[in-house]
Formats: sequence, structure tokens, C-alpha cells
Amino acid sequence: MTVRDADADRRAFRAELRAIEKETQVAELQTRLDDTRDEVVKTMSKVTSAASRAEAASGIAEAEVALQTLRGRAGAQHPDVIEVGKLVQRASAEFSKNNFGGAFYLATEAKSEAATARTRLGDARATARNGETALAVPVRLKVLSRGNVREGPGTSFGVAFSVESGGMLTAYAHTDDWVRVTDDGGRAGWIFRTLVGRP
Repeated sequence: MTVRDADADRRAFRAELRAIEKETQVAELQTRLDDTRDEVVKTMSKVTSAASRAEAASGIAEAEVALQTLRGRAGAQHPDVIEVGKLVQRASAEFSKNNFGGAFYLATEAKSEAATARTRLGDARATARNGETALAVPVRLKVLSRGNVREGPGTSFGVAFSVESGGMLTAYAHTDDWVRVTDDGGRAGWIFRTLVGRP
């Protein structure tokens, strides 16, 4: 019966971590959307020229290449691929309306988002272990009680650093019982799932 309780605890922890991950994604996407709308409104009021048309066309082409590269690395259904795809589509739509400034801005945003996502994917792959599940976006977690962050996912690994209750960590991936994290100083390691929770 103890094994079943431990499995239930693991499932509950993974569900909670996924919920925090989704909330973080929604907050990031909403912020991006709000910022983009504000910038597009500002940009739309600017006078367009032949030069801005060429810049917009070039920017859209570069954003499409960045999107294809990201799609090849992360897959078509990855949230970052979907978001970059939407920005590229919006850039093309604005270009069709002769809003070259707005199209250029959206294309630049798409390239920036693609670069950030590629960096995040590269970081996750560089440190991935067998059985590790990467989070779609980094997630902030609060340290619930004093403990150790280890060099790997288990007590057989050395202690990388210690954390105090109330501290904050950023999570990137998890295994059954361990979460791969960094602190605000950039130190990295693994912490046992019961030591962290929702901020």
C-alpha cells in the first residue's frame, strides 16, 4: 500500500507541475500578445515607404526560415512553434494590408521568439538525462523546506548546493521524484519533489 501512495504522490506532483507550467505559459503568451498589440498600433500610424516594404518582405522571409528551423527541432505542436507561427501569419497579413511597419515589427518578434526557443531547447537537450521530461517553459517554484540540491536525480549524487525554505528556484525538467532546477545565481542541480511547490 505504501508503494501505491508513493505513486499517487508522484502523479499528483507531476499534475501540479504541469498546471504551474501551463499557467506560466498562459501568462507569458498574454504578455506577448498585449505588448505586440500595443506596438502594432503604434507602428500602424507611421508612414510607409518603398524601403519599409523591402524591409518587411525580408523580415518575413527571415522569420519563416527561423520558424522552419524551430519546427525541425521542436516539432510542429510545440507551444513555441505555434506562437512563432502565429506571429509570422500576422506579419504576412499586415504586409498584405500594406502595413509594412507592422509587418516588419511582427516578423522581428517572430525571429526573436524563435531564437529564444532554440536557445531554451538547446539548453534542455544539453543536460537531459534518460527518463527526464523537459518542461515546455521554465517554471518558478518555491522551496517549501530546507534541503539539498544534488548533482543528479538521486541521493547517491553529491550535493551541489543547499536551499532554505522560502527561496525560489526555476525548474526545467523532472523525473519521477526529482526536478532539475537552477537558483537565481545560476547554480544548477536536482531537488526532491516534496521540497518544492507552487510559489
